[in-house]
Amino acid sequence: MPAEGVALRPKSHILSFEEILRLASLLVAHGVTKIRLTGGEPLIRKELVQLVSRLSSLEGLEELTITTNGLLLPRKLDELKSAGITGFNISLDTLQEERFKEITRRPGLDTVLDAIRMTADAGYDPVKVNCVVIRGFNEDELVDFVDMSQHLPVEIRFIEYMPFDGNAWSNAKFLPYQEMTDIIQETHPAFQRFGESDSETAKLWRVPGYQGTVGFISSMSDHFCSGCNRIRITADGKLKVCLFGASEVNLRDAMRDGISDEQLIGNVQEALSRKKASHAGMDAIAASENRPMILIGG
Repeated sequence: MPAEGVALRPKSHILSFEEILRLASLLVAHGVTKIRLTGGEPLIRKELVQLVSRLSSLEGLEELTITTNGLLLPRKLDELKSAGITGFNISLDTLQEERFKEITRRPGLDTVLDAIRMTADAGYDPVKVNCVVIRGFNEDELVDFVDMSQHLPVEIRFIEYMPFDGNAWSNAKFLPYQEMTDIIQETHPAFQRFGESDSETAKLWRVPGYQGTVGFISSMSDHFCSGCNRIRITADGKLKVCLFGASEVNLRDAMRDGISDEQLIGNVQEALSRKKASHAGMDAIAASENRPMILIGG
């Protein structure tokens, strides 16, 4: 969270529930099987449970998940599960209270840890825990996070630090996937990779005998662009076919201008046809303009 906070957008700038449902219905009808609600923080949106309930009823949708910071999750977990959420990603970059306050600008580490345990107790397996790893800041906690997977059905997901506007990215702060595994294997020599899928973003590893697993999202050092099958629609209705690309297609204004469903899905397909074989690499991404991650959402 930036020290200066985030400027909130007028409600009219973001997609209405009806617009979200229209887009979701079209995408699912054309083969999308998984939707993730993310942010920002999706749990602060009023009447989110009603949106979840309507999305979960779409015929052909197999997974409906949420990425959250976990602070509001203990209060909303039961109703979100009842409404049809099939999985949770909980963002947590540190297990140390003071570092947590530095990152989030607020207390609440115990609340997030409770949210992880409660979500596991509610039957979600795995509960995905997203941790962005920054050299010189939290790489000393890698093993502590791995050890969370000993007795919990979690997938700890270590995410390489990625360049976005406003996040002070630099090569000096970047810790690649291979170095992360080396650090973990100093404590857990048997730590090993298992399973591979062309369309999975995470490379999965485990400590033998541990209940949970560990995933590495190596977007920078060993990208998975060739197997990427994801698109993102931002909260204000812009389609991004690559998270790191500045190119956006304005679906919100197209819908408000009266575009037909056929034309709308045509706009999506045209954007997908322009999707590049891979992103431009760390240095080029860092030098280019893109939204801050906190404003991409989707």
